[in-house]
Amino acid sequence: MDPEEGTPLWRLQKLPQERGLQLLHKIIDGICGRAYPLYQDYHNIWNSTEWMHILEDVTKFFKSVVGKNLSDEETLQQLNQLSSSHQESVMKCLKSRKDEIKQVLLGEIVDISSAQLQDFDWQLKLALSSDKITTLQMPLLSLHLDVKENGEVKPYSVEMTKEELQNLINSLEAANKHSLSFLFEGGPAVEVTGDDEYQHYQISLLRLIDAQSECCVQKPYRLLSAVPR
Repeated sequence: MDPEEGTPLWRLQKLPQERGLQLLHKIIDGICGRAYPLYQDYHNIWNSTEWMHILEDVTKFFKSVVGKNLSDEETLQQLNQLSSSHQESVMKCLKSRKDEIKQVLLGEIVDISSAQLQDFDWQLKLALSSDKITTLQMPLLSLHLDVKENGEVKPYSVEMTKEELQNLINSLEAANKHSLSFLFEGGPAVEVTGDDEYQHYQISLLRLIDAQSECCVQKPYRLLSAVPR
């Protein structure tokens, strides 16, 4: 069956099946910051315009599938117009290189912000009284951030009550979800666990620096989200 124009990766059908796996791996190499495959090695299969579409379509496909965390069944549904050999090549590449592609997507999200969280520390304090209340006994979280902006590390500090901290964490979780979906129109966030989750907390925190919030930090900055680790 000939592939329908507009189907993801439909142009791959012109490629001899024995060369499919090699091309896909080379394109993923390019996605990961290494060298992309050369047109001169494939000029007898596609013209230069088609070749540019091949690179763009394959790159977009892999990023979308990994970013949306599609199941094998959902992925194969997008490839049902390709031959079984090409489908097999795509799925093999996806399974073996998925983690690499995910790291690329995380890196792209980090690059959205010009600031980077270098380090943070937190302390739990108990406020025994205030200038208005003799006996207070209110727990407070002190959060200290080291943020690198334009090559310079700047310190920021904020104190939060239990209620403010809960609002903060809720905002952070929402920011984590939406910041990842920015890469994909209408797509859900990348599923993360373990160390990746910590990196996402950092990303979300950085994107919220300077946002409006109830928690004031050292002027002229305001902070909306943070989470102790």
